[in-house]
Amino acid sequence: MNSIRPTAAERARAAGPCLGCMLATVAVLAAVIASFLYLGIDFRALVARESLVSMAKFVAEFFPPDLSPAFLAKTAWGALQTLAVSALGTLLAMLGGAALALPASGRFGPALRQASRFVLNLLRSVPELVWAALMVLAAGLGPFAGVLALALHTSGVFGRLFGETLENVPPAPERALRDAGSGAVAAFAYGSLPMAWPQWLAYALYRWEMNIRMAAVLGFVGAGGLGQMLYFHLSLFQQAQSATVIGAMFVLVFIVDTASALLRRGLAPAHA
Repeated sequence: MNSIRPTAAERARAAGPCLGCMLATVAVLAAVIASFLYLGIDFRALVARESLVSMAKFVAEFFPPDLSPAFLAKTAWGALQTLAVSALGTLLAMLGGAALALPASGRFGPALRQASRFVLNLLRSVPELVWAALMVLAAGLGPFAGVLALALHTSGVFGRLFGETLENVPPAPERALRDAGSGAVAAFAYGSLPMAWPQWLAYALYRWEMNIRMAAVLGFVGAGGLGQMLYFHLSLFQQAQSATVIGAMFVLVFIVDTASALLRRGLAPAHA
């Protein structure tokens, strides 16, 4: 006699309501309400007539933007610098993250696993702006400080993501190569890395999208690019020039986001 197995939804209904889920939901709602009460947020001030008039007046000062050929050329150079900072910072972070992911995944014993995870937590717990301020002091003003700041913070992020990917890779192919007499490096390169690489690359492309936004912000602490231009012109109340820089930021982020999404979509079948 064939027995019919219950579906996941039927098993969930039979188990009854999830008490832990309900408690977690209530705790989150209570935390949100308490946060609003503690911060004393007044939404009425945001939509008050005086606030709306002030915001409209401020936004109107940015129009029309400065579209002179000389300033557009200067802005294009800043956009290329921002793109280069984000790309190079992400590339260096991939190398650093991959190097730390190997011990973080437990391949060299528990001691190195804990030590590498401590380093990864330290790298990603420090915000990019703080790293940028430190790197400006160490390397001076300019894009090099931005590259180092992005590389340090993103290495911590990549190390954690890459390490978890390695932990989820099936060990059978690498073990089979080792049993066949292959060396440790060759077994990893041909057994585990091909399965982890598409996910690593997808993580890198997604993080590049975030880093190009952050590269524009790092200029506020002297790390070059569009952010430094924006900070300079806003400091001098040159709103027309600031509007052009903001527009260039939008165009650059849009292009990179679109290209990254297309590349990640192409990687999906390979990863599957």
